[in-house]
Parts: sequence; structure tokens; C-alpha cells
Amino acid sequence: MVEIRHQYATVRGHRVFYREAGPREAPTLVLLHGFPTSSRMFRHLIPALADRFHVIAPDHLGFGNSDAPPVDAFTYTFDSLTDITEALLDQLGVNSYAVYVQDYGAPIGWRLALRNPDAITAVISQNGNAYEDGFVPDFWKPVRAYWDSPGPETEPAVRAALSLDAIRWQYLHGVDRPELVDPDTWTADHREVNRPGNDRVQLALFGDYATNPPLYPQLHAYFRESRVPLLAVWGAGDEIFGPDGARAFARDLPDAEIHLIPGGGHFLLESHLDTVTGYIRGFLTATG
Repeated sequence: MVEIRHQYATVRGHRVFYREAGPREAPTLVLLHGFPTSSRMFRHLIPALADRFHVIAPDHLGFGNSDAPPVDAFTYTFDSLTDITEALLDQLGVNSYAVYVQDYGAPIGWRLALRNPDAITAVISQNGNAYEDGFVPDFWKPVRAYWDSPGPETEPAVRAALSLDAIRWQYLHGVDRPELVDPDTWTADHREVNRPGNDRVQLALFGDYATNPPLYPQLHAYFRESRVPLLAVWGAGDEIFGPDGARAFARDLPDAEIHLIPGGGHFLLESHLDTVTGYIRGFLTATG
């Protein structure tokens, strides 16, 4: 049985929760979760990898078991979440690592790579977007309207993403065997993002997501110049970040390993854990 250590660190005055497993002398893999969940999304992946890798999975501020300061006490942007993640890794003495990104974890991971490209040994993107190609228009239309004009006319459509039905949809859409997805996932996420004041946290991040596409040209240049090893393993049924977002990596990284998983959705680990684990283990072993 693999031991998973559930730990806290004080980072820039905030209490940050993280899961850690595996020998600290082994190659490190940092797992960055997406909206609306936490490092809980990696609860089954961590023990499947920790026999050969040192795995660290933090909860971003405002999510899971990390602090969720109100918006007037912390500026919720992807830059500031990256600051916290970067400082946590520095405190833990992690200066070289592979990174796994999903959903919100992607813009955090991309910023980490752009700030310190030499630290990144490999990238795993599981429905973590890096190209305009990946945005599914129907899903993103109300979000883009909120980017352009945040206010009472555009807010209700994005606030709806905090509802139980919307979070359940994120877990089940595109999944061919929904009975494999634990209902505790969406009920726990719904409870946590709806803590008092957390709606304003989430609205701030919905709005700040507009800062991510402008970084893409710089990110693509990093891919071309670094030739960083990259694995894209993607739920083919994702209607948030579609399969074209996975295929697009090959434009800048011709050697990228890309797998579209039929019957998988946005939270691919919930229904296709063994498939994803197999690809990750093979990829990280091959990249050293």
C-alpha cells in the first residue's frame, strides 16, 4: 500500500494543502488540478505512480483544503495562483519536475514553464488547453461575454457554473460509462465552491481566464524552442476543451505523444484511470 502524505505549508501567509507520495529522491511529478475540484481528483492516480515517482499535488487557494481568503484579502488571478505554487515548490526544494496540467492547472503550469523553463523536464496535459483550437464555442460563448463585459447582464450565465447540475455535467458529459464516476466528486466540489464568499472567488477567476489566450503565442514559442517532451492524453468527449486542443500540440511539438480516449470526458481519471496511468508511466520512463 502506497502512503499518501496529507500536508500543509504556510506560503506567503496562506495555508496551502498538498498531497505527497513516493520517495523524495525519485523524479518529481507535480499535479495541478482544475475547476471546480482540488487535488482530490488525483486521489487514485497518486498511488498508481508513487512507486516510481515523487508526486506532489497542491490545492490552489480557494479550492479544496487550502485557504480560501476573501477577494478583498487576496487577488485571485492565474498569476497569483502561480506565485503560490512556485513559492510552495521552492519551499519544498523542488527545482526540477514534470508537470501534469488539467483545466485551470494548465494556465498555472504554462506560467511556471515560462518563468523557469529549465525546471520543467516534461509536460502531461490531460484536457489542459494551450490553443484557441481547444475552446468549444458553445461552452465558452457566455464566458467570453463575461470577459468582454462583466456585470449583471453577463454574470448569471457564468455563475450557473457553480450549480450542482453544472458541476455534475462536467463530470459526466462525454463519458460512455457514467456509472464509473463517483457522485461524491460533484457533490464535494459543489459544497466547496459554494462556501460563503467563494462565489466571488470563482467569478474573479472566470474573469481572469481572459488573460490566458494572450499568453499562447509565448507558450508556443517555448514549446518550439525547448522541445519539451509532451504527452497529451485527452478525453475525446470533452465539450469544454475539445480534441482539437490536443491535436494542436503537434504544430509546435512534432514529437508530442497525443492520445484521444474514446468515451472519456473532461475528468478523464474518473472513468479511464488505468489507461491514463499506463500512458503516463510509459511516457515518463521514456523521457527519463
